[in-house]
Amino acid sequence: MAHIGPFLFIALRSWLACLTLSPLVWRECRVVGSKFKMPAMLSLAGYAGLAFFGAAALQQMGLMTASVTNSGFLTALYVVLTPIFSWLLMGHRPARWVWIAASLSFVGTWLLGGGSLTLLAHGDVLVALSAILWALHVVIVGLAARFDLAASFTATQFVVVAVLASLAALREPFEVEAIMRAGPEILYVGVLSSAMTFTLLSVAMKATKPAEASVILSTESLFAALAAFLFMKESLSPIGWIGAAAIFSATVIVQLPDKADSRA
Repeated sequence: MAHIGPFLFIALRSWLACLTLSPLVWRECRVVGSKFKMPAMLSLAGYAGLAFFGAAALQQMGLMTASVTNSGFLTALYVVLTPIFSWLLMGHRPARWVWIAASLSFVGTWLLGGGSLTLLAHGDVLVALSAILWALHVVIVGLAARFDLAASFTATQFVVVAVLASLAALREPFEVEAIMRAGPEILYVGVLSSAMTFTLLSVAMKATKPAEASVILSTESLFAALAAFLFMKESLSPIGWIGAAAIFSATVIVQLPDKADSRA
């Protein structure tokens, strides 16, 4: 963001993700693809792209005025919202332990951010709205997992995001030199954080329900804290460690029932 605008960044990362996934899409369509699967998959990918773009756009705009603590806390709402959307759209009524884990993860994220909230600003509302779309996105990915077209689904999703972000970026400055300066970050986010991560998410959702996946995904805050310690020499406060322990406990709670069922 020090070099280019938010929508240009979203557009470039998305186009790069599509380019990275193109060989996998070609192979996948030859080996797995079917004319009976493709239309339904493309439809869901379109909805996923709309949800992704809307969530990313709201989050980017919200961060202009929202505090860091509030943003982390409000974005974590998707952990609680995902079981609700999963129930409404997929008929997966969450078990009691999923609600416990989701709530524990939500509280843990809040504690990891310092355990306090300032007066909500306009940006905070936008970030909270983005959490609704992030939760919806996880559920849509879960619906598409049955097609076994993870790379094609992810690439199509990012085509939608790239087109919408490119149109929005027309109002932002476009300078080749600025893009080159942001090149390493765009490369990392486009290839690893976008293409690889969301393809792996699509593959994993074949064996994981959206409600459980949202709790596991909340461990991103733990990895963020670890990265901050390793690369920026930041350390957690005592309340932050409590939050980290709560998130880790939530991921364990999510997995225990599956193990019990397998023994039965």
